[in-house]
Amino acid sequence: MHVVCPSCDALNRLPPERLASRPKCGACGAPLFQGKPVALDAARFRRHRDRGDLPLLVDFWASWCGPCRAMAPQFEAAAAALEPEVRLAKVSTEEAPELAAALQITGIPLLVLFRGGREVARQAGLMPAARIEAWTRAHL
Repeated sequence: MHVVCPSCDALNRLPPERLASRPKCGACGAPLFQGKPVALDAARFRRHRDRGDLPLLVDFWASWCGPCRAMAPQFEAAAAALEPEVRLAKVSTEEAPELAAALQITGIPLLVLFRGGREVARQAGLMPAARIEAWTRAHL
């Protein structure tokens, strides 16, 4: 399977049985799973969504959004529980307004789950970590 490095965005081929064995990037040597969300801009988002084989759960947020800031530690806790099965990422709608428009994001915080490069589910609003995990697993 293909796993995009959260540090350098290099594409790594990895047998599925090695996902949990703390694999490292063949290009930069960084861990492929860090137990925390990856901050992505529009270009990096497209690479992770389109080239990686892992499901991608994205938290679309903005710095001025109180509920977004409240959900950040919950999303980080969910990342620790869901990796290496799912890649969790954060995309700032302030920094990537064209991406937000293209994906028709009208409210934040918004979780969007992608699999195989396609959106499979979305959920708006603040959620605790346990609910993020359960919602994600229900849609895989």
